Amino acid sequence: MRLDKYLKVSRIIKRRTVANDACDGSHIMVNGRSAKASYQVKIGDVIEIKLGAKTSKFKVLDVREHVQKNDASDMYEVIE
Repeated sequence: MRLDKYLKVSRIIKRRTVANDACDGSHIMVNGRSAKASYQVKIGDVIEIKLGAKTSKFKVLDVREHVQKNDASDMYEVIE
């Protein structure tokens, strides 16, 4: 699954266009490297998002195409 779609489906970022813009602006890193929106997310990847002064880190636990709102947080684990 593409990185921008994963961020939207898992509800880490609310809209896919916002996730795409964040990737284009080099605000998102995967496994310590800057990632494009087309990066294919795999289980075990560590996603780091820097928006403003806030930095968030997530570990990918599951990759699914469709998820209900209540189950979205099961797709990742907050690291920091």
